[in-house]
This record gives sequence, C-alpha cells and structure tokens, in this order.
Amino acid sequence: MKNERPHSSLWFCLTGCVFGTVLTGASIMLLVWYLLYHFQVIAVNPIEQHIPVVIILPGSALVGSCITCLVGRLVIRPVQNISRAFQRLSQGDFSVRVPTDSRVVEIREMSEQFNAMVYDLSHIETLRNDFVVNVSHEFKTPIAAIEGYATLLQMEGLSRERYDYYVEKIIANSRQLSTLSSNILALSKLENQETVLGRKEYRLDEQLRRAVLLLENKWAPKEIEFDIDLPNELFNGNERLLDQVWSNLLDNAIKHSPEGGTIQVALLSGGDAVTVSVTDHGDGMSEEVQKHIFEKFYQGDRSRASEGNGLGLALVKRIVDLCHGSVTVDSAPGEGACFRVRLPREP
Repeated sequence: MKNERPHSSLWFCLTGCVFGTVLTGASIMLLVWYLLYHFQVIAVNPIEQHIPVVIILPGSALVGSCITCLVGRLVIRPVQNISRAFQRLSQGDFSVRVPTDSRVVEIREMSEQFNAMVYDLSHIETLRNDFVVNVSHEFKTPIAAIEGYATLLQMEGLSRERYDYYVEKIIANSRQLSTLSSNILALSKLENQETVLGRKEYRLDEQLRRAVLLLENKWAPKEIEFDIDLPNELFNGNERLLDQVWSNLLDNAIKHSPEGGTIQVALLSGGDAVTVSVTDHGDGMSEEVQKHIFEKFYQGDRSRASEGNGLGLALVKRIVDLCHGSVTVDSAPGEGACFRVRLPREP
C-alpha cells in the first residue's frame, strides 16, 4: 500500500489542478458576464439566468474530467509505469521494460532511455558475474596445484629429481598467480582511467627490439626466428604502457608458434599514425574466436590455459583504446594470426 500513495497523491494533485483551473475559468466567465451587465454593455443579467449558470458549472466539471483523464493517460500512467519499473530494477530484475509508444515526446524519450539503461546494466551485471567466476577459477587452479605439489614434497624417500621437479612446479604456479594478480590490478586501473598521462618522445623501433630480447627465454627454447622490419621511428606516447602492449602481443605469438617457426614484426609509418604488426604462423583461429579474443579471461584454445590467464589481449585492447588507436586481428584456422596496432601520432 505504501507504494500506491505517491501514485494517488499524483492523481489527486492533477485532478485538483485541472478542476481548479477549469472552475476558476468558469467563475471568471461569470464575473465578466456580470461586469458587462453591470456597465450596461449587455442587457442579460447572469444572476437571473439560472439555466446558463447551471449549464456552465456541470459543463466545467465534465471538461475537467475529460482533461484529467486525457492528461492522466498521457503523463501520469507512463510515470507510474516507470516508477514501478525502477522498483523492480532495484530488486535485481534486469528484464523489466517500459512501453515506448507514448504520444508525449518527453515521456517516450524517458522510456527509451530507461530501457537502454536497463539493457546496459544487465550486460554489466553479466560481465561482473562472469568476472567473479573466472577470477575464482583462475586463482583456484594454481592454488590447488601448489597445494598438491607441496603435499608430495612431504613424502619420505623422495628422490632429488622428483623433489626438484615439484619445487619447479610450485614456483611456476606461484609466478602464474603473481602474473594474474598483477594483470587484474593493471586492468582494473586502466578501466578506471580516461586518458594517458606521462607522454614523451622516444624511439618506438628500439622499444620493439627490446621487447623481443626480453622474451628470449620463451622463444629461444622453441628455436623461433624473428623477421624484423623496424625503421627508425620517433613516437610520442606512454612508453611504460606500450611496453605491455608489445610484450603481450609477442608473448601471444610465441605461445602459438610451432617449434622452429618464424614471427614477423613490422613497423609502418603513415602520416598521422604508425602501425605495428606482429604475425605468427601457428594454428590460427576461427572467426568465432576472433570475435571474443579481446575479452577478459577468454581463451580460444583451452589446451594452452596453463600458459596464460586470458588477460593479456584484454590489456592490449584497453591500452590501445586509451591511446585512441585500434587493434585488429587477421587469422584463419591453420594460417597463423596477424595482430595490427594503429596508434595516432596526436591523439
């Protein structure tokens, strides 16, 4: 019943305003009539003419009722619908929608904006739930592995070889946890950031060469070769953030390249922008995988889940977006993948 009081009050206020306006108008009409008679402009005395007075007052009531119903249908009922929809939304019902067929432009626009807001909120809620589930899963896996290998270390008569193997696995899973935590914190910070600060001019080609060398411990064991085309290029940007872009793209290419494969890294300068491409010749990916490749925790090849956490390319996308650039991927199953990052010189 408490929820009905505001609606009843709204109707009461509307009815009072309409009837007050109409009756006031009728009273003014009678007053004007009387004044005109008093100053002998007309010869008909309104007080003596009971029939017109009796007609005006009920007519005013009828007009007021019609106006009240019309305005109530056009304004009050849509507002009540939106109010009830807000109540359902506050209870977590993201399926609620309000009609958008009102004849009043403002009410129709309000309804459309409400529906758009609910649609966006439902997607945010879905992403939040997926994020919690994915984070829980990504943390649970290495923690369970660490616990299992630590338990094995307590076995008596353990050979040195097995001991070293278990310790190596514990260290590897600990590093995976550390990387996951760092990526989550970095992505959270970037998602709440609207612009890139700390820009300076530096050699972009040297940064790319340095990124390749820093990952030598990953590509050297696979005997991967690099085909590099990096002309001298001065670029004005945040060097620390772009380091993460190149390291994640190169790490992704190394991870998907076959033994003895080749990775191409190219830098192309074109007027108001620079384009960096990283190409591998691995298994490639389907169109469906390409649609989701930049989503958080998405991993198209679950067999490689132990090699990453699905946040690297999401970080790349967010950083490039902050730089007002674009990142795209061209790939097909069995034909490798080519990631292209386009960065404007003056974002």
